[in-house]
Amino acid sequence: MTPTALIVDDEPQMTAILEFALETQGFTALVAHDGATAMHLLRTRDPDLVVLDILMPAVDGLTLCRWIRARSEVPIMMLTALAQHEDVIAGLEHGADDYVTKPFHPREVALRAQALVRRRRDSAGTRIQVGGLRIDPAERTATLDGRRIELPYTEFKLLSHLASRPGVAQSWQDLLRAVWGTTNLAGGRDVVKSTVYRLRARLTASGDVDGSRYLRTLRGVGYLMPDIAPGADDE
Repeated sequence: MTPTALIVDDEPQMTAILEFALETQGFTALVAHDGATAMHLLRTRDPDLVVLDILMPAVDGLTLCRWIRARSEVPIMMLTALAQHEDVIAGLEHGADDYVTKPFHPREVALRAQALVRRRRDSAGTRIQVGGLRIDPAERTATLDGRRIELPYTEFKLLSHLASRPGVAQSWQDLLRAVWGTTNLAGGRDVVKSTVYRLRARLTASGDVDGSRYLRTLRGVGYLMPDIAPGADDE
């Protein structure tokens, strides 16, 4: 089935470049030059991917990203001409799956778009269970011993990534690449550490005694979710 990409950018020249690049890789492209048009297309056309510029008048990209993520799990790729790493982090924290900094090579954007759509389709219907922790990536839900855990988007991605690899230690660089989509982010180690801290606190609040049964820190190595069989008794 031909995937549909919604391109949201207030610069017609930029949308024309992206439209051509995505169509050459098999996408059907929709274009919006403002947030209101983008919202309408998202409601009526249900695209498989959103390519979203951060700097736009009226409704900026970060605001639109939050609006999308509150309603849909459609993959979002952010476009930014900004050099500040804080804006990249903000986009990812608001639910973006990937980002590209302008200037960029159009073919790279198209190939990364393909990868995002493929990962989304591959994960559909795949549920993860580790001990009493159950994760449904398609529905973006997580429960611990039957209790729902409310998680922001980035923390959910981090939990899902670790749970899909139980027993495998992940360095902060590994997690930065897998969850934030980059290996070159200022303060990346602290970003991962603080996200792990918040996630562990949520697990504790949901019944994990101190958050360490399902999310362990291996000093000098990284982070690990133990391989716990479903229904296993607490140690």
